[in-house]
Amino acid sequence: MSSRFTVLKARLHIADIDRGYYADHVLTLAHHPSETDERVAMRLLAFVLQASPKLAFARGLTEEDEPDLWEKDATGDTHLWVEVGLPDPKRVRKACTRAHRVLIYSYGGRAAQVWWETHRDKLEALENLTVLEVPVLVSQALAALVQKTMNLNGTIQDDQIWIADDKTSVTVALDVRKGGIHPKRT
Repeated sequence: MSSRFTVLKARLHIADIDRGYYADHVLTLAHHPSETDERVAMRLLAFVLQASPKLAFARGLTEEDEPDLWEKDATGDTHLWVEVGLPDPKRVRKACTRAHRVLIYSYGGRAAQVWWETHRDKLEALENLTVLEVPVLVSQALAALVQKTMNLNGTIQDDQIWIADDKTSVTVALDVRKGGIHPKRT
């Protein structure tokens, strides 16, 4: 298996009316050979929903002590830790001790539901954790938007979410497992 990453470029135009956040972000993403387009799409969705000037992609897939995305301050204090997929509860518990807020964007249909039911008790006990599930039809539709070069618009208004390129618009519904769609920033 090749260890070469594919470099993806994304220009995100974000209008988060609910938070009053309007910005353009030019991103470079490393697409790991073992990573699916669906997982890349979940990282992009998480970026759109949590966008801020300090939000950055980390090396979550290849580095055990880093999330998929994070937001740190000038002192190195981690304010936000974002995981996509179905992380091990031990990893989540560790993240909750390292960051003010931890978000999980789970996806995968039945696998995500089983993961939640299996780990629910452990995860519900973590006060600074939010768990959101992306329905399988949504994650697959978002995966179809992943290209080597992307120009995407993300709009959030009244808890309604749309991600679109110049041909397709995907309405994003999130199932809240723990917390809320837009948890308060600390």
